[in-house]
Amino acid sequence: MSDFPRWKYALVVVVLLLGMLYALPNVFAPVPAAQVSANRGGTVNQALTAKVKSILDKDKIPYTSIKANEKTERLLVRFADNEIQSKGVDALKNALAGQYIVAPNLASTVPGWLRAIHADSMPLGLDLQGGVHFLLQVDQNDIRNRQEQIYSGDVRALLRDKSLRYLSVVKSDNQIVAVLRSQADRSKARDAIATAYPDLDLQDGPSTGSRFVLDMTIKPEKLRKLALSTIHQNLATLRKRVNALGVSEPLIQQQGESRIVVDLAGIQDTAEAKKIISATASLEYRKGIAAYPDPRVEDAVKKGIVPPDARLYYGRDGRAYLLSKQVIVTGNELADASSGFDQQTGSPDVNVTLNEAGAKSMRKFTESNVGRPMAVVYIDKIPETKMVDGKKVNSFKTTEKVISYATVNGVFGRQFQTTGLDSPKQASELALLLKAGSLAAPMTIVEQHVIGPSLGRDNIQKGVHAVILGLSLVLLAALIYYKLFGLVADIALVLNLVLLLAVMSMIGVTLTMPGIAGIVLTLGMAIDANVLICERVREEMRNGSTPHASIRAGYEKAWSTILDANVTHLLAAMALMTMGSGPIRGFGVTLFIGILTSLFTSVTVTHAITAMIHGRRKLKTLSV
Repeated sequence: MSDFPRWKYALVVVVLLLGMLYALPNVFAPVPAAQVSANRGGTVNQALTAKVKSILDKDKIPYTSIKANEKTERLLVRFADNEIQSKGVDALKNALAGQYIVAPNLASTVPGWLRAIHADSMPLGLDLQGGVHFLLQVDQNDIRNRQEQIYSGDVRALLRDKSLRYLSVVKSDNQIVAVLRSQADRSKARDAIATAYPDLDLQDGPSTGSRFVLDMTIKPEKLRKLALSTIHQNLATLRKRVNALGVSEPLIQQQGESRIVVDLAGIQDTAEAKKIISATASLEYRKGIAAYPDPRVEDAVKKGIVPPDARLYYGRDGRAYLLSKQVIVTGNELADASSGFDQQTGSPDVNVTLNEAGAKSMRKFTESNVGRPMAVVYIDKIPETKMVDGKKVNSFKTTEKVISYATVNGVFGRQFQTTGLDSPKQASELALLLKAGSLAAPMTIVEQHVIGPSLGRDNIQKGVHAVILGLSLVLLAALIYYKLFGLVADIALVLNLVLLLAVMSMIGVTLTMPGIAGIVLTLGMAIDANVLICERVREEMRNGSTPHASIRAGYEKAWSTILDANVTHLLAAMALMTMGSGPIRGFGVTLFIGILTSLFTSVTVTHAITAMIHGRRKLKTLSV
């Protein structure tokens, strides 16, 4: 008689029903769609729905449905195929530029009652859905130059505070050079700088007359910390920027100490993604000293005579300005930014909201500079590739233009406007970059691969065929060799696949080609437990045990071996999950989940089915 308790039957039934329910959404394939997200000044409502309909109807682009979600501020337009989707996205981008962000996407076709219980299909990875892969290189020289510039200003301030006489403090050839007036001043300066800035290596330089040189170099340990910190800041900034593109399940991760991998699944037009990802546009607010035709500016332009505390800039119209070297606020201190129009002039502007530190700095400056000029400098670093000695060298072309030079009419701090922009589109793009944050260091795209939707579909078909073929061969072999017990093992194997898909869907695992490989391997490994059980049952039958006793002994004696084998597999899968990245981690996650589900189906489920078949019958032999 069967010794399988009723509560285990109930457990098996509940788990399998839940598994089938949460695996069901994967039957509903997603369809091509265009996602319209609200940008600065845009709202998602019925008016937008009507506008999108008129745009598509005007261009005679067919669509299957248009649905707006005011809570998420997104509108989804579904199309019949990818070709129509591409035309629809282009038409909407041209018509809605500025107030809305339009991106290609895949729309779920899962019924609402399934989504109501949080049952949804697995998101597809880059290799299955199509999209673009970027490998970005962080500019290490820019990190060093920025820090040396910071130290130069800090050292000048320190020398002034200590009343030490110096001729200059400049950055030169990967080091900072301070020139003091006497040996005593240099000795005191060395002690003060060493105490205040322990990350600097100090060394006396050559001395001639009243020039006593002190060389300062940033220690390698400090540069390495700065590089890692910059990578982390850029990762956070890129995630914010990619979210603005409307990409589902983006992959953004660090590779080594100076590179970042960005995978954007579903993106077909990569121009906008590339522009947003690599852009380093930012703003700097500086104190204005003079503007052309001031004599000081003329001397700077014609004779190269620039005051020590100033820098020479040019506006977009070619006009020259002298601005303070001291920055009041940078784009990194912005809490929010939105594009709009100036109420007085009607010209495009960016409404800026500063964080606490930025507001404090701006308020302090405006309190003491009412009636004096303040300039806004627009900084843009454009990646470019040059051929040097037959090799490609990645570099940046930096442009710094004064976009606003105006008198401070009153005290302000947290909120104000930036004007002087050329177009609403430029204002919208600048607001997006400022809100997402400027990159801590510029990056170049050193590698780019595009996977089209057709290749994604081909990968899916090949993956499905591989799963079906592997599963069919295993099922057939088990059925032929172990007969009825083989049929039970086959049923458990199919249920294992269902549970595996259900768990992956519930926790939101992104399905990739390595994930499909993990599923195939899991199905192949899952039958091992049933082979051990069947062979143990056979052995007990050969030793003269009764059929019921053989079944009981087969499961009991095989369990320890099954557990030992799967524990080692679990440890290997955990190592892949924790230490691997990208495809390796995806393979490890799938393998880990598959081992757990196979333990349940291979032992508990097969035992339940076997007990139902043989439990209340008098048996003389077993079909095994």
